[in-house]
Amino acid sequence: MTYEELVKNHAGEMIEKLVVDVVSKEAIEVRFEFLDDDQWSIISMHVYEEDQEISLRLHPGDRYELYFGYYDDKDEFFEIMHDLTSEEKKIIPKGLQKVMSKVLADERGMRLPGNFLSR
Repeated sequence: MTYEELVKNHAGEMIEKLVVDVVSKEAIEVRFEFLDDDQWSIISMHVYEEDQEISLRLHPGDRYELYFGYYDDKDEFFEIMHDLTSEEKKIIPKGLQKVMSKVLADERGMRLPGNFLSR
């Protein structure tokens, strides 16, 4: 299975993996980022052994995107992005959705206790 197929066909599993990683940490960091006219709030996890990054981004208009970045054998970096379906969005805990919305609206990152999402 290619990484493109993984992101497209198993986005829900990747989101669950990301959420489990985030809530297991002492602190959650939701960042605000932008590029040109686009802006988003983002949470990320890194799989250092495999040189991978999995992120969840919230763009204006309630558009969630799964981001997967990785290095290949030639040490070239690739990015794969997938807009989430309504079913995939349901996997995201409501508390995380609210925090990501606030970060996007305020254009300012937040740092919260890791157990915040389990409340």
